[in-house]
Amino acid sequence: MTLKVTDLSVARGGLPVLEGVSFKLRPGSALILRGPNGIGKTTLLRTLAGLQPPLAGRVEGAEEQVAYAAHSDGLKPTLTVAENLTFWASVFGQNGIGAALDAFDLQALRDRAAGALSAGQKRRLGLSRMLVTGRPVWIMDEPTVSLDSAAVAMFANAVRTHLGQGGSALIATHIDLGLEAEVLDAGLYKAKPPALDDFDGGFL
Repeated sequence: MTLKVTDLSVARGGLPVLEGVSFKLRPGSALILRGPNGIGKTTLLRTLAGLQPPLAGRVEGAEEQVAYAAHSDGLKPTLTVAENLTFWASVFGQNGIGAALDAFDLQALRDRAAGALSAGQKRRLGLSRMLVTGRPVWIMDEPTVSLDSAAVAMFANAVRTHLGQGGSALIATHIDLGLEAEVLDAGLYKAKPPALDDFDGGFL
């Protein structure tokens, strides 16, 4: 499944932040999204994940194909690690959580309440949810926050495995994950400031 984005424009708070974004994300490939803080990376990812409408342009191939990992880990603190993963697997109509537990070294924590985990452990659990979605296109926003170097390596290996199985990944990150991936520079698509009319200009 190829994710095709054509002349996409997105807004935050009603103001355009990025415009004219175009790319193709093909099966087996990864794309790293770069750009300074505040430029609109999260807004772009949320739009691609279907959480907000674009101002203009088209997104093709995303319907029921995308799994999105945001800044929030999306955990239920009173449920155990295993119960959290089982819940998310059921949401996506999937079965089995063993591979997700193994990929992020969570087997020893499977019976611990998510609320009792450290920040890094919560992040590992949050990312492991991607493996139980069954979705081929992964979209992730700064996934390595709170992860130590060993956990970053776990995450990178999970992505490589996903790509090797024909999946794809779009990842906003400032660090080098050691993946073979193209880079999408959000700065190239920064929206032009809105034009001031004569009335507004008189007060500036």
